[in-house]
Order: sequence, then C-alpha cells, then structure tokens
Amino acid sequence: MDTRGFLEAAQESSSSLPIVGFVYLTSGDVLVEVENTSYLIGAGHLLLIPENVAFAIHHYSDAVGYTGGFQPSFFGDAKSLQFLREPLQQAFWFDEGAFMGELFNMLALRFERGDMAFIEKGLELLLTRVRALPSLHLPPPVSGFLDRLFSDGRSLLTASAYAAEMNLSINYLNRVVKRSTGRPLGFWIDTARLNRAKRMLKDSSLPMIDIAAAAGFFDQAYFARFFKKHTGMTPSAFRVAMHG
Repeated sequence: MDTRGFLEAAQESSSSLPIVGFVYLTSGDVLVEVENTSYLIGAGHLLLIPENVAFAIHHYSDAVGYTGGFQPSFFGDAKSLQFLREPLQQAFWFDEGAFMGELFNMLALRFERGDMAFIEKGLELLLTRVRALPSLHLPPPVSGFLDRLFSDGRSLLTASAYAAEMNLSINYLNRVVKRSTGRPLGFWIDTARLNRAKRMLKDSSLPMIDIAAAAGFFDQAYFARFFKKHTGMTPSAFRVAMHG
C-alpha cells in the first residue's frame, strides 16, 4: 500500500469481504469507517476487520504500509480468531513497531514465493501479539463527528453546525478532535468536501455548479480555487484525468 501523491477519489461506498481484513501503516494515515464507527489509522497502527463486516475508506494521506486479508479457515486451530468479534485497532511503538513492520514485509515476500507454512506461523505470531493488547477507540465526540461528516446522504455542514447538532461547544469539539486526531475540525471538513467532490467528478456527469453545491460550496469560483489548492488540478482537469 502506497498512496503518496495518489489523486484517485477516496472510497465512499461500504463493502465487505469474506475474509479477515487488515491494514498496517508504517507512515501516513487512513480514516476507515467500519459499521458506523470511525478508526483513524496512523504509523505503527494495525486495524483488523472481521469477515463479512462492512467498511469504507474515507481519507488517506501519504499512507504507506500493508493491506490485505486472510481466510479464518487458513488456521488449523479455529480458536486463533475467536477473540475477533468486532473491529480491533492497536498501536505498536518503537521496537515493537519496527518488529511488526518487518513481520509484514516478510509475510509479503513469502506470499510472493508461495511459502504458506511461513505465512501461517507469521500470522499466528501476529495474532498472539494482538491479543495481548487492548483495542484503541476514538472518544465518542470524535467518532460521532467523523461518522456524521462522512456518512452518505448527509449534507456537509459548518463546524459550528456540527457542534450544535451534537450539543457541544465548538471550542470543546475542536479541542477533542485535534487532541485525538492531530488535526482540527476544519481539516476534516475540508477533507470530506474534497472527497465528495472527487467522487462526484469521477462517477457523475453533473454540472460543475451542482458538484460545488453538493460539496458545500455555493461559489463555483471559490470551489475551483479550493480544489486546485488541495489537488494541484482544477475540477475539470481532475474529471478528465479520472476518465482517461
């Protein structure tokens, strides 16, 4: 996985896989929604997603790492995955993080060689380390804000409107969001607007003024400047690039 400089529109619609999915990052970050709960994955973080559980990727920023999945039946002992009843996020720091990165690198290399015996032992070692740690969770106000922001079918609001909807002061909401994610409310609102605009430019033939409005902009010229600032391309050029 390497999204550095990647201009593709972020995944918005949910999907599920008949396997246990995983994301492990060595740098950057990814925002994943799993069953209406948001998980912000950073460097040294691992997210495990149970089989047949719906998920969607809403944001990525220079994310480098490993993503994939495996069949639960791959293990001879089914008890290896009994603990995974819901999505699990864990952080590995310093030497442990370096070990995990090297383990995933070895798993990727051995997969290319078809060395299933090593992969089975490597995954068993991974799961042993995972079970020894508690799962990470975003604070409810942060998760609630991100869930609202990236939910399909909802209009994009201002920061003050989200705070009012959640019966919180805007200062408190901004503070807790920034403390938990490292970024302020405005960053996430801009990200949601940009993602929605990218998706609509890629998947629809709507006029630019309608796409701007759907992304929360009522001034088409300002929308064009905003889009170019964040992507280096005008909305029209992005649409052409997405359609080859």
